[in-house]
Amino acid sequence: MPFVLTGNRLETGDVLWWDGADWSLHLRDAATMEKAEAEALVAQFQPAERISDLVPVEVTFTDAGLRPTSTRERVRAVGPSVRPDFARPSLSPLEI
Repeated sequence: MPFVLTGNRLETGDVLWWDGADWSLHLRDAATMEKAEAEALVAQFQPAERISDLVPVEVTFTDAGLRPTSTRERVRAVGPSVRPDFARPSLSPLEI
């Protein structure tokens, strides 16, 4: 299974996704990798980056793009579930 790397920006709490060169606010930009590679990146980034809670997340490929396998990570990818108007632009809960 492919994995992506995610974390939260310390200053704002934004959910971030590693795109292979930098951090993105959008899951669609995330670089996929093997679990071992994602775990190695976690070790590399901590504590140098201002990103907290770095974790590898298992994803699947769908027609709409990457989709985390866990409900928790799907909610993190699109934004708060109680306020659809706060969802990330160009994404809807149905796409993820």
